[in-house]
Amino acid sequence: MNIQKKIIANLNKCYSISLLERNGKPCFLVAAEKHDPCYLFSEDGTKLETVWQEPGGVMTMTPVPNGNGAFLATHQFYSPNDSANARIVIATPVAENNWQIRTLAEAPFVHRFGILNRNGVNYLIVCCLKSGHEYKDDWRTPGACYGAVLPEDLSAFNENNQLELKLIKGDMLKNHGYSVTRREGYDTAVVACEEGVFQFTPPAAAGEDWTVEQLLSIPTSDAVLMDFDGDGKLELGCISPFHGASLVIYHLDVHGNYVPQWKYNRPEAETEMIHATWACDLLGKPTWIVGWRKGTKDTIAISWGDGDYVTEFIDRNTGCANALHFVNSEGKDVIIGANREIDEIAMYTVTE
Repeated sequence: MNIQKKIIANLNKCYSISLLERNGKPCFLVAAEKHDPCYLFSEDGTKLETVWQEPGGVMTMTPVPNGNGAFLATHQFYSPNDSANARIVIATPVAENNWQIRTLAEAPFVHRFGILNRNGVNYLIVCCLKSGHEYKDDWRTPGACYGAVLPEDLSAFNENNQLELKLIKGDMLKNHGYSVTRREGYDTAVVACEEGVFQFTPPAAAGEDWTVEQLLSIPTSDAVLMDFDGDGKLELGCISPFHGASLVIYHLDVHGNYVPQWKYNRPEAETEMIHATWACDLLGKPTWIVGWRKGTKDTIAISWGDGDYVTEFIDRNTGCANALHFVNSEGKDVIIGANREIDEIAMYTVTE
């Protein structure tokens, strides 16, 4: 695996990233964790627009389906100790460097969220890290997951007319991790917290109940589901515990239980605060991109080869907070890294 790195911008505490289509062209967004901007880039890494200058506190961004460049984002989640005013906003392009920002829903402590589609209906799932806060590192009130049907037309929502969120599941301490996987032709969410890993399946029809299945009971910070070894079963890749240093892939046994299959063998003092996580097909192989923000601050790619898992370095000493992958218009594999610990937005072009 050959990697060509290009630093495309510097952004204080760069954190959240998302793919987006703007004016019919593939783009991506990068936003900051603190009181700093959100930028829109073309797929080649050219900075196109500044979406906002502040308030920042952006943990998650995702495009609105058929939204012609509109997207949803968290605002004002600055840390686990400063997120009581967090909310989800709608960003709608008006003109170049002119975006309308409106509140979709106030959601204190919202860390991750996503849009899932099933049978033609879009569902919003909102994952809140905790439910209350009175002092620093107050974890007395566990987080929760909420859901709602996401209407096709979001123009009516604002500070005074918010989307109603309904509780799906509570009692989720340190509710941190979120990823999406397809299951029987529809989207499901994989959510990780202190109680373990849960798979959330949206209703078959609007108005019905969500289905929640526990996959693992080990405290987990983030998790992905992917068939890494090609046996037709989905492996479960986990970062443990909350903001932890352990990287383990679990395999389904004959009884349908997830059991450890592989563990990254570096000393955990080197892999503190594993945070970046993205499962994708990289160079045609199922791959898990992972980065950590302390210790050696490396970013690696994990895949299956010759009967075992293999790891390759994408970058070193950068402290990547989040990463994403896409295939560009030239058919090349590209990874975007929000290298938070050095305020660097990096583009990696990956070839054989």
